[in-house]
Amino acid sequence: MPKVSEEYYEKKRREIIDAAYRVCARKPITSIDMKDIIAETGFSHGVIYRYYKDLDEVFKDLVITINSENKIDDRLDEILSKADIREWEQTIYNICRMLADYMKEVGTDLLKVSIYGDMLAMSDPERAMKIAQRLGKDEQSPLLYATEAMTAFLTKVIKQNKLKPAVPVDQIIQFFIVNYHGIQSGYVLTECFKAEHIEGKYKIDDMYRNLATSVVLMMGGKAAK
Repeated sequence: MPKVSEEYYEKKRREIIDAAYRVCARKPITSIDMKDIIAETGFSHGVIYRYYKDLDEVFKDLVITINSENKIDDRLDEILSKADIREWEQTIYNICRMLADYMKEVGTDLLKVSIYGDMLAMSDPERAMKIAQRLGKDEQSPLLYATEAMTAFLTKVIKQNKLKPAVPVDQIIQFFIVNYHGIQSGYVLTECFKAEHIEGKYKIDDMYRNLATSVVLMMGGKAAK
């Protein structure tokens, strides 16, 4: 095979990843095979396998691309850098408002891919773990960084304000993460499934405000009016 430039290689690789993203936004990852990716790209079987030896390599690069292009690190750092420890409740509301804005910005296709990824982890945890183990530390989900940053912030808030939270910080973070995924699913459902009993029921701003209020109360603070 003639040697190709790095630019050409990256262009083809990106075309394959973009095609995989479109496929993953339409159907669960667990039901996708390499034929779906090949059909979406319009490339030949040989071209695809020149760049990727198997489907999970495609998924790995898809995860890396999504994570690198949709980071919330800078947004979260900006909020925390301006945080007043004495008015920490407002910071919690600011973080949740930022996450609501983020979900609305990225749109339902990206959120569906994330949900389908969770489905893979539930239905085939061994396969999901093998894909995750191929990721470098800087290539992992932005939610991991958010978890670490919020844990440090809440711990500092409790110490400096001498609070007595209802449960330990790690349980508050677990509660936050579970609700994050629940809000994501609710938002996608209400946006994509236009049924009378669902449409308009899951308002993302309201859901995140409720999450912020719950965290504040668990911490022993005062909810915003």
